[in-house]
Amino acid sequence: MDALFTPARVGRYTLQNRLVMAPMTRSRAAFDGTPGELAAEYYAQRAGLGLIVTEGTQPSDDGQGYLMTPGIYTDAHVAGWKAVSDRVHAHGGRLFIQLMHAGRMSHPDNTPHHRQGVAPSAIAPGVPMFTATGMQDIPAPRALTTDEVRDTVNDFRFAARRAIEAGADGVEIHGANGYLIQQFFAPSANTRSDVYGGSIENRARFAIEVATAIADEIGADRTAIRLSPGNTMWGIDEGAEGPDLYRYLATQLDPLGLAYVHVMHHGDDALLADLRERWSGTLILNRPGRARDAIGTDVAAGIADLEAYGQMVLANPDFVTRLKTGAPMNDAQHATYFGGDARGYVDYPALSGAAAA
Repeated sequence: MDALFTPARVGRYTLQNRLVMAPMTRSRAAFDGTPGELAAEYYAQRAGLGLIVTEGTQPSDDGQGYLMTPGIYTDAHVAGWKAVSDRVHAHGGRLFIQLMHAGRMSHPDNTPHHRQGVAPSAIAPGVPMFTATGMQDIPAPRALTTDEVRDTVNDFRFAARRAIEAGADGVEIHGANGYLIQQFFAPSANTRSDVYGGSIENRARFAIEVATAIADEIGADRTAIRLSPGNTMWGIDEGAEGPDLYRYLATQLDPLGLAYVHVMHHGDDALLADLRERWSGTLILNRPGRARDAIGTDVAAGIADLEAYGQMVLANPDFVTRLKTGAPMNDAQHATYFGGDARGYVDYPALSGAAAA
């Protein structure tokens, strides 16, 4: 595990270790998308990791899917995130804000203006979503016009600029987990006949345009992207061409010189090796459900440059110290993952408190 505690270069930054806090939705923002007062404490508690990637943060009104998720496109949003970034920096950490457009994974009741979701095509995901009145089926989204797709690229560009104004060290584009960018990848969600649909090159176009626009706006060395090849969440089916789409995407992203690519690994080791070969920059790897005794193995083997962790970091603000000392980990409280107050958010005990409990 020693390799995890060596410095790592990510874009323009040298990180104190090779551990990353994975993005995790917590649904504790104000209804207008402004990060809540406790968000600064939550992220600052975990600043011992080399890099914090924030919860998914919508780049526009259209980008919101869930209740109480944060945004980064208004002055209020910027002020809220500035409090977060200042606290993280005061504790020696680095923070990338994840830009997440939910696309069709949206319910009108979850948005301030009761907006219909937008997506590559007018195809509902076929799953329910939690709303203020309970679980409801997600209605079919409205298909974006070609011009609206280009407008959405500019929404990402604008949100990235605002993230830097808020003191973030960079942004991570959410291209994973069944949200808008991956919806463009998947024939199950994208039946377009314009330049954003059909061929592998066309289905990858939106992701490449978003990454290019953001790199142009804030610098490639402050721009990153998260991908989840083979993900089948929320009705996503990338089809037989899925692996080749990601090979093409990695080849096209490589010349941009982004800060990193963050891969959520779903088990296709041959594809992961191909992506590692085609992407010459920094690679962050997230293996969902990784056992504690496997932490550090991907960095040690050269499969990844950094490793990302979610639930264990959520439940252990002193995650790095616990790894170094072999101390036991707190268990995550699933009932308090989304929404609520300080409970299950900023009250997980640090090591001294856990030992006394």
